[in-house]
Amino acid sequence: MSVRECVLAEFEKNRGVYLSGEELASRLNVSRTAVWKAVKSLQEEGYEIEGINNRGYCLSGESDILSVPAILKYLHREGIQFRICKTLSSTNDLGKNLAAEGEPEGLVILAEEQSRGRGRFGRSFYSSAGSGLYMSILLRPRCSAQEALSITAAAAAAVSEAVEKVSGVKAEIKWVNDVYCRGRKICGILTEAGFDLEGGGLEYAVLGIGVNVKLPESGIPDELEGKIGYVFEDETAPPDVRNHLAAVIIDRFFSYYDHLEEKTFMETYRQRSFLDGKTVKILSTGAAAVQKREATGSEVDLYETAVVLGIDEECRLLVRLADGGVKALCAGEVTLHQEGNKK
Repeated sequence: MSVRECVLAEFEKNRGVYLSGEELASRLNVSRTAVWKAVKSLQEEGYEIEGINNRGYCLSGESDILSVPAILKYLHREGIQFRICKTLSSTNDLGKNLAAEGEPEGLVILAEEQSRGRGRFGRSFYSSAGSGLYMSILLRPRCSAQEALSITAAAAAAVSEAVEKVSGVKAEIKWVNDVYCRGRKICGILTEAGFDLEGGGLEYAVLGIGVNVKLPESGIPDELEGKIGYVFEDETAPPDVRNHLAAVIIDRFFSYYDHLEEKTFMETYRQRSFLDGKTVKILSTGAAAVQKREATGSEVDLYETAVVLGIDEECRLLVRLADGGVKALCAGEVTLHQEGNKK
């Protein structure tokens, strides 16, 4: 590790405690000048480090900048590699590029801010600086493209459990990839994959997770008002919450991913699913539907109304259609039909 990384690690282990330059230099076996330069660099990056003569340096306990040492304080999983960026177009974009270059499984990419964050169907995902958790996990799964739905479902289960553990706020799942708190979406999950054309399986999968952790200081765009939620809204977010949440999500997800074929996440996923028994509108996303939407410029005629029966072992949504037939959905978009639904 660089001197800067070593100094930051010492600060993270001793938040709120003053450490003298001499003490840090001795612990790290470097010069006091090197320590001073590292501290200045960290301060320029936004770390709240106070320096007082005859006392030393102190990292504020209120600091909430994403950092590897801060995540490692809470992380139990071994072998995870990190890449943390101040700004990215999209953590998934970088993840796919690195996957194509041969980066091994277990890399986690995080960004303080995304300029072009996105969700399913190319929709944008609002990713303001310092208020959310934007991360992607590079995977090399041994499964077919169809089985990859389990990766998204396992991630939804992991995020919902992590949110509840860190915040105490009840978290629920809307099939297949959204997590809700207080009736509003606080997390979207997007899994993108590269295929092994010869083997017929996945060459890699990049699991993108975006969580709205706390309200941005600058507020949110008017068009999103009332449509998205945050883990911490009325209550104050605790210090270092994004690093803590990242660690718990990673731990929970890999506990499921290690046994993906056994689908150990299904019990949690089903328990937290709030669509069962609800009337929903299904938007088809197949090639024929896309062509029809492009030809008519409207999605209205592409919706079907159905009642949700549950989720099967393949993570497909089981619905009863208006004609009484039962259908298993492995793709598409589902929205709640407002009449008769409270959520």
